[in-house]
Amino acid sequence: MRILYNSKLLCYKRPFGVLRQNENCEITIYIPQDCKTRFVKLELFSENGGFYAAFSLNKAENSDKKDYETYSGSFSLSEAGLFFYRFYIITEQGEFPLYKQGEDTNMSSGDYWQISCIPNDFHTPKEFRGKIMYQIFPDRFNRVGSPKIKGKIEPYYIHKTTKELPNFLPDSNGEVLNCDFFGGNLKGIEKKLDYLESLGVSVIYLNPIFKAYSNHRYDTADYKKIDELLGSERDFRNLCKAAHKCGIKIVLDGVFSHTGSKSVYFESAIKDQNSPYRAWYDFKDYPNDYTAWWGIKTLPCVNEMNESFIEYIISGEDSVVEHWLKLGADGFRLDVADELPDEFILKLRQKMKSVNPNALLIGEVWEDASNKISYGKRREYFTGGELDSVMNYPYRNAIIDFVTKKDDGEGFRQTVLTINENYPKEVVACLMNSLSTHDTPRIITVLSGVVPPNTKTERAEFKLSKSQRDAAETRLKTAAFLQFSLAGIASVYYGDEIALEGFEDPFCRGYFDWEKAKTSEMKDYYKALAAMRKRIEDYLNLGDIEFLESGDSFIKFCYHHNQKTLYVSANCSETERELTLNKTADIIFSQNAEIEEDKIILKPQGVVMFE
Repeated sequence: MRILYNSKLLCYKRPFGVLRQNENCEITIYIPQDCKTRFVKLELFSENGGFYAAFSLNKAENSDKKDYETYSGSFSLSEAGLFFYRFYIITEQGEFPLYKQGEDTNMSSGDYWQISCIPNDFHTPKEFRGKIMYQIFPDRFNRVGSPKIKGKIEPYYIHKTTKELPNFLPDSNGEVLNCDFFGGNLKGIEKKLDYLESLGVSVIYLNPIFKAYSNHRYDTADYKKIDELLGSERDFRNLCKAAHKCGIKIVLDGVFSHTGSKSVYFESAIKDQNSPYRAWYDFKDYPNDYTAWWGIKTLPCVNEMNESFIEYIISGEDSVVEHWLKLGADGFRLDVADELPDEFILKLRQKMKSVNPNALLIGEVWEDASNKISYGKRREYFTGGELDSVMNYPYRNAIIDFVTKKDDGEGFRQTVLTINENYPKEVVACLMNSLSTHDTPRIITVLSGVVPPNTKTERAEFKLSKSQRDAAETRLKTAAFLQFSLAGIASVYYGDEIALEGFEDPFCRGYFDWEKAKTSEMKDYYKALAAMRKRIEDYLNLGDIEFLESGDSFIKFCYHHNQKTLYVSANCSETERELTLNKTADIIFSQNAEIEEDKIILKPQGVVMFE
């Protein structure tokens, strides 16, 4: 008989997941009577592996499991931090540590259980929890008027029509310059606020809008200027005002690990050794050899903890952070957060919250952010009270694997429960749950299952066949349903709602097809999901998730809140699945499902949600 303990179930650990400082945590473990146990303790270790504390567990007079003895105890943590624990058990026959093995236990080897403790004063802004976000690549969304080119960094090229492909071919020197533009601008975004409202959007996340050389603008040239092709500071202020009237918040992309080589800062630094920006950069051999982001010479890295840089970006009068927040921005997404020092992120958060306590700070992290090690250092995104939340690529991967049958549903369950266990509940409510971003292929292309052609030219010209597209759209409906059924911010990458195609960058960054949007059936499906999402917001933000079934390409989970239960099911198998339906059930959403008086029949790629 196996010793029983599963940190994901409340019968073993209460509360579920992350603790706050001095919050009481109750632990229960079940040990077979045959072990003849004498003593049980929980051993707690700090994130660097050092012993932290031990807590004794007491034997209960009666056990609720036959042939088992119950040992329980409680503890609290006075300081925030990331901790790991195991059990140590002494029996009549000997003594041994007890480890985690999957969701079971093992006496000889395994992992430690993880537990985080966050500061008591760490909270995320309520206005963002459970909302719908729309990510816009500004040059490719919508254009109003003629591009303003005065002052634009050269060379650049403006496409003649929006039907053209983004440039992907290298120049004579073998470089892809990323200097082709379509002319999308801030006025164009403002013009389409009614469209975004119709999709239920209440947050817009803009890829970089500051002056830069490239079309992606991750090579900042001036942090305090809007890029000429996008408009002016007045245009930005007007966009924020109009968006706020619609109940929509604006989140900007903050690129603070590097600047562009054509920035006012770097050009000053290489022309003048006495430049005030000279110390921002790490010159190995001045002025030609310097540290660059991933070795890309057009992206010189900055010394984020340089006092002058911190003053300019964060702490100074009219700092970059304060400047844009006061003009109407509602938060920042930090590009490559893993490459920003914890101290820098914390300072930025504190400044941001002092200007607007309800602003959102979200970080680009591709893995589990609760225990991430970056450049040899354990990050403190949550335990240090730094980020409100992160981009949630683990969910994206889990949804794709389930819908494409790489996973039978068990992997999806484990991923969702692990993130919910490792992240603070308020953080989960603000997770940026995406199916596509500017850094990934379009979700419709991914779900088609097609093998990408070998060359960029072939990938640029590739279009899904009707049968491929039909199958992919069916899968997308299931994937989007799951995305909108999970706690966090459902983030839609511009054009995914009309199933735009595209492989990797730059093919995932084409211009929005406004003609297609007029008749898109997929857009109507996303609108229905938005209506669904609005009805279940309290379940997602406040409820407790529980998985009832996972496997055989079928999942069923639920949320418990306020003495009610919300059920969610998705069937990716090739056979129908039948669910029992209570007469008092309220069907909130269904797709590819037959609903009868006392049952629901889920067809392949069928989904249902009911209360």
